Amino acid sequence: MDTVLLVLNVLAALGAAGSSVAGVVKPGLGLRPDEETTAGVHFYTRAYAARALPLGVVTALVLVWGPSVAVVPLLVVSGLAQVGDSVLGIMRRNLGMALGAGAFAVIHLLAAILWS
Repeated sequence: MDTVLLVLNVLAALGAAGSSVAGVVKPGLGLRPDEETTAGVHFYTRAYAARALPLGVVTALVLVWGPSVAVVPLLVVSGLAQVGDSVLGIMRRNLGMALGAGAFAVIHLLAAILWS
């Protein structure tokens, strides 16, 4: 397993998990300045964290400690989740979300292809 690609994937997985925590702490991060932080926004950030936090942590742990048979499937799932997050960022016109999640998607899916 290429060390650089491994480190990039661990950082991407933990970055996604960390962004979900940041969203729970400050739910307005993903909103435009003219948008209000409503109860629905608070709910969405917690729902997002309920998926992104365990997926990111488990992906990072499996990349580092195995089992190796789980690496490619987890990278595919993580990559596809990031594709969805990137599409949401595009729809919301949130450049950071669109580009960050898009970059994480490329990292995960490229690694899945290279390691399969």
